[in-house]
Amino acid sequence: MNITKKEFKVLAENLKFPEGPIYMNDGSIILVEIARGTLSKVNKNGSVEVVADLGGGPNGAAIGPDGYCYVCNNGGFEWEVSFDNKYMRPISQSKNYVGGSIQKVNLNTGQFSTLYRECNDISLKGPNDIVFDKNGDFWFTDLGKVRERNMDRGAIYWAKSDGSEIREVIQPFMTPNGIGLSPDEKTLYVAETEGGKLYSYKITDEGQVDKLSFPISINGGKLLNNEGGIKRFDSLALEKNGNICVATLINGGISVISPSGDLVEFVKFDDPYITNICFGSQDLKTAYITASHEGLLLEVKWDREGLPLNFLNK
Repeated sequence: MNITKKEFKVLAENLKFPEGPIYMNDGSIILVEIARGTLSKVNKNGSVEVVADLGGGPNGAAIGPDGYCYVCNNGGFEWEVSFDNKYMRPISQSKNYVGGSIQKVNLNTGQFSTLYRECNDISLKGPNDIVFDKNGDFWFTDLGKVRERNMDRGAIYWAKSDGSEIREVIQPFMTPNGIGLSPDEKTLYVAETEGGKLYSYKITDEGQVDKLSFPISINGGKLLNNEGGIKRFDSLALEKNGNICVATLINGGISVISPSGDLVEFVKFDDPYITNICFGSQDLKTAYITASHEGLLLEVKWDREGLPLNFLNK
């Protein structure tokens, strides 16, 4: 395995478990602070301002075709915080938990609404990560919620951004987290947290995927990586060449996995909760990475170009 360490710049600190970074065209970064319950903005000078106080546990975020920010809200966590308040990590479902949702935020005013709370009368449990396709529809993962002695099995959904339709596409799936689309949008990628595995699904039609049968697959997906080790997978982003960059917990870094399943590179950081990555700058060769245990947003020069998002980076 090719393990590398890259120089980085700390853009912001003292964030309350940052996730879901989005590089905006003005050079700022929109992200969530899960423990703070906010959608926040990191300005180019490093200052942080709250865009919207969403409550619960805002998690993944993406800009939709209407310019609004769509947020996966997991409903909130209980937190383990170090004695010096420097480090934190989620440990279980919040005592104030009332359910998960997809929220829609006006970035200019901070006003927001709830787009989805359920699918076919089944409540969303812990929506986690989200990606828009070129048609303006979106896919998202629902990781479920973890309690002291039991947990939910998760699912992957497809939905329309106007609130008119939501479909449960893949279920059950144990702790689905990061989600992304291949450059040609013919393949859906889903990262499994607890297994530290990356799966792919062939997209066959609008909101539909082809599933492998048992015993080839336990969840219908094709397993791409199999290098093992103690790790957990979080959110992900694609490079323009099709590589999948998966934020990796415990050993702390970014696992760069090819579409054929080879581990191209592991970019190592000190923080054990490297939770997400996005690409920005004019050439899309700068990565913005959330180091959530320490509450940092990092800027890293990347060797390869990131995949432009459908409604950003134009």
